[in-house]
Amino acid sequence: MARILIIDDEPAMVEVISTICRDMGHQAFPFNSAARAIEALPGTMPQLVVADIKMQHLTGFDVLRACNDLSQRPAVIMVTGYASVETAVEAMKLGAFDYVTKPFKIDQFQLTLQRALDFQCAVRENTILKRELKDRYKFENIVGTSSKMQQVYNLIAKVADTDSTILIQGESGTGKELVARALHFNSRRQHHPFVAINCSALPENLLESELFGHKKGAFTGAVQDKMGLFEEAHHGTIFLDEINSMAQTLQTKLLRVLQERTIRRVGDTKNIPISVRVLAASNESLHEKILTGGFREDLYYRLAVIPIDLPPLRDRPEDIPLLAQHFMQKVAAQNQTPVPKIEADAMEALTKYAWPGNVRELENAIERACALCDDSRITLTDLPAQVAQRSAAHGGEPPEPGKLPVGEPLDAYVKNLERRFIEETIHFNDGSRDRAAKMLGISMATLYRKLAN
Repeated sequence: MARILIIDDEPAMVEVISTICRDMGHQAFPFNSAARAIEALPGTMPQLVVADIKMQHLTGFDVLRACNDLSQRPAVIMVTGYASVETAVEAMKLGAFDYVTKPFKIDQFQLTLQRALDFQCAVRENTILKRELKDRYKFENIVGTSSKMQQVYNLIAKVADTDSTILIQGESGTGKELVARALHFNSRRQHHPFVAINCSALPENLLESELFGHKKGAFTGAVQDKMGLFEEAHHGTIFLDEINSMAQTLQTKLLRVLQERTIRRVGDTKNIPISVRVLAASNESLHEKILTGGFREDLYYRLAVIPIDLPPLRDRPEDIPLLAQHFMQKVAAQNQTPVPKIEADAMEALTKYAWPGNVRELENAIERACALCDDSRITLTDLPAQVAQRSAAHGGEPPEPGKLPVGEPLDAYVKNLERRFIEETIHFNDGSRDRAAKMLGISMATLYRKLAN
């Protein structure tokens, strides 16, 4: 049941509209005076207002302006005579949802009322979802109290509400997308789209079409015009993850977009202006890629107007207990179960492990432990084997000197250790080499090459 406020200086018209609203199961608030109706708006907080345009003293435009000033704006339907349709259209430009002309058919009027209420419901649901998203990506949801993370928090807080292009650098699993979303949802663009794309997930020709769109007939399979992600992110933020994998030809086109703030669809000759904040992320050093010719230096400086470097988890072990507690609470909330306790030796294993997959790997380990533990108590046996063992290959206790293969060439020893490390990471990911490569922060080609050595 919706609250509908009706305003018309003709009592008979107010009664007709009120009856229609009540027959539809809604609550009607009838007024013959626009001034009194405006006074009642804050206390009534209607979802819908139906107002005649031409009334004595105050008009429907005065009602519309009063509605627009409310913190929760209702949908507004204007009622007008045939002679003032142009005036009603002008009211729609000022924010009215629709208009109806006198005399109207009851079934058509009911349809207009329902459309307005459906629209208002969608607007409020969208507002709630955006509020929830903003809460989810508040700065404090990026967990960590170490000095390195405090530096990251301070930098995010300073640059979030700017339009500066930002390059977020860090190993896989360090939370680069979480930082990107925090930047967006704490900026003036927060009410506009946040569009994310992984640049390594698509081949070059498809990535160009995804980013910039294409015209019908631009290539085989282009059966209609397609809007690109830059256009979808208009007035909002686009997040280009793993930009280090972008092909050189696309790097050139992206540089032009950053310089000119226009995009051109594949197969088109027309430039389209855009207002988009660009955030990019890389899981490998772009400086090194520049030296090897894999990344354009001029594009790097366009992207890294403000660089944010995320430390790997092994460099901030003091944050591990806090992160573990955060993930245990998250799992408990999802499963509606008590938050488990973690035994001292299990926590010691967590803090001594090197976490090659960083925060993402820790979250997976905690989720696994919560599922396997008995009596809401996580023990050492509930942790993944490589964490519990704390072997040298995973950053735990170094092997005893007598057990090192002294006499073996260093290169052979390092390659063997590296291959064992990769194999155990694949085992940890249930045999998925793709997930293992992402956890290790290397490409699939690199993974296969190192396994073959």
